[in-house]
Amino acid sequence: MAAWLVPVVFLATYLGMAAGGVPGLRLDRSGIALLAVVVLLASERISEAEAGAAIDMPTLLLLFALMIVSAQFQAAGVYDALAARVAAARGSADRLLLLTILVAGGLSAVLANDIVVFAMTPIVATGIRARGMDPRPFLLGLAGGANAGSAMTIIGNPQNILIGQVGGLDFWRFLVVCGVPGALSLGLVFVAIRWLWRGPLSMPPGPPTAAPLPGFKRWQTAKGIAAVIGLLALFATPLPREIGALVIAGILLMSRRLASRTMIGAVDWHLLLLFACLFIVTSAFANTGLATEGIRRLADAGLLPDRLTVMAPLMLAASNTIGNVPATMLILSVWPSPPASGLYGLAVLATLAGNFLLVGSLANIIVAERAAGVGIRLAFGDFARAGMPMALASMALAMGWLRLGGWMAW
Repeated sequence: MAAWLVPVVFLATYLGMAAGGVPGLRLDRSGIALLAVVVLLASERISEAEAGAAIDMPTLLLLFALMIVSAQFQAAGVYDALAARVAAARGSADRLLLLTILVAGGLSAVLANDIVVFAMTPIVATGIRARGMDPRPFLLGLAGGANAGSAMTIIGNPQNILIGQVGGLDFWRFLVVCGVPGALSLGLVFVAIRWLWRGPLSMPPGPPTAAPLPGFKRWQTAKGIAAVIGLLALFATPLPREIGALVIAGILLMSRRLASRTMIGAVDWHLLLLFACLFIVTSAFANTGLATEGIRRLADAGLLPDRLTVMAPLMLAASNTIGNVPATMLILSVWPSPPASGLYGLAVLATLAGNFLLVGSLANIIVAERAAGVGIRLAFGDFARAGMPMALASMALAMGWLRLGGWMAW
């Protein structure tokens, strides 16, 4: 089989990531990545053993375990209860918007942001609409807040988890570097949406409805909080991060009331499959030597993404074409031995760049799809209207912070 097949499959895979599917086929990003692996295996460009060795199991195990922890809160009804409380809160539209952003950001800092927005979107959307307000700016706040909040920690989103595992980054050191721009970006999300959607937000909200706690379980919530505290405590020990997370997940699965089938069923298996397949595809491409040659040329031209003036535009473009998760995996696969400073920059800038367009992050797409399920259309233009300024402002803030702290040069 011709040697050109691997580069062609690699290119086609990431073009598929950018397009989000294949015209005429109901094939999503996970399906595209799986199909690429099938082609590589069938053409014998990579063996089963090589494919297995290419998968970063510690990263997948950590991601799986964190999804189990997040599923505990979902099963306890925490996301639903908080969304209902936010939608029914008293005060002005500005206060409701700020609450939406802060709750989404706070939850996403310690739990998977995709699961947070998946659970909260329908309740926030219908609750806000029931009070006679346009739900769209609040949905933007939910997505923007979840993205910004998830940038703060090493477990806030899938790309940060991957970066932390690849670089062996310390949880608390990551929080120091990335927590400040992530937290301040929550304010920028509010300002951008409040200014650009000031017409709909100037309308006073109708009287708040009762704030039911749908399926809220106090004991299960307490277990989830204890699990997060235990998780953070284990992160401070020499125990490998993925093993500590698996220990916590295993304890949560030993429940008398929550079936393990339900908890495991809440795991985003499509995302785990996407990760596994992209590990294989990018490894096959790296083995061709083309990536090494490309990096050498970039280094000669002074264009490695270890400087802010290269990293920021690169992540803005890549995150809003192929998505910030595939973009992060691609960069890590071809960038040999990235310094910790570059990894901090990659994490925070890739995440904040995801607020630029609707396709910038999976959380954005989930919000739009879940809102459509309750009859509310969040269009591409609706998102870009506030997404572009909030992303550019927060990325500029993050660049200034990274430069001020001496973590990255211009």
